[in-house]
Amino acid sequence: MSNASANLNIMVKAARKAGRSLIRDFGEVENLQVSSKSAGDFVSKADLKAEEIIREELAEARPNYGFLGEEGAEIAGTDPTRRWIVDPLDGTSNFLHGLPHWAVSIALEHKGEIVAAVIFDPAKNEMFTAEKGEGAWMNDRRLRVSDRREMIEMLFATGLPFGGRTDLPDTLQDLARILPRCAGVRRWGSAALDLAYVAAGRYDGFWERRLNAWDLAAGLLLVKEAGGLVEGFGTDDNPVETGEIIAANEPVFSRFAALVRND
Repeated sequence: MSNASANLNIMVKAARKAGRSLIRDFGEVENLQVSSKSAGDFVSKADLKAEEIIREELAEARPNYGFLGEEGAEIAGTDPTRRWIVDPLDGTSNFLHGLPHWAVSIALEHKGEIVAAVIFDPAKNEMFTAEKGEGAWMNDRRLRVSDRREMIEMLFATGLPFGGRTDLPDTLQDLARILPRCAGVRRWGSAALDLAYVAAGRYDGFWERRLNAWDLAAGLLLVKEAGGLVEGFGTDDNPVETGEIIAANEPVFSRFAALVRND
């Protein structure tokens, strides 16, 4: 993306630096010290170190911005209109099991709206970026959502509840409605990359409930800037606030959303 703003360049630099640290640790994943955060949800020293790297890089460049990250308390900025929303390692379980499908996610929020986004997949060296009104990109290639129109040809992605979460019945009902009508549903364990893949046309749509702001903030903008549609489970909901999101290309969005919402 040749006309990237100063803020996006700062985000890319921070993501690459954190990515280098994570790749080193990924190579020694069997030696990582892991502590349990909750059932089925782990945090490693690699995760914490990556967030520290990102926070320091962003704070040095923009000391007045707020910071919301997965691993620490929110930091209020002297500029109340801007904050970073960061997931230093989306796909931690994949990372800890040696699966090369995880990402660094950084979003910039301005007055309640996501205006810049970076999702970096270090294992595949894929850098997804977007800015409001400037399109979405992967490395140097412009991204567009898929143009498929028949749901039976479409591939969707979601997350599946783990560790005794209470939303398993809802998700199973979702799958019962959606699977018979499509070409498949994938669960690859990284909401950030799921949304990036919708933007890239690799998936035709994505839905999930009970996400955190840092899981979806960057991906939400990527999909929009690649020509896709994004809503919450309620049409007026803000996914960053509710943690519920439906994303798809325009031709299928209304039918897909109706299935997810069981309208």
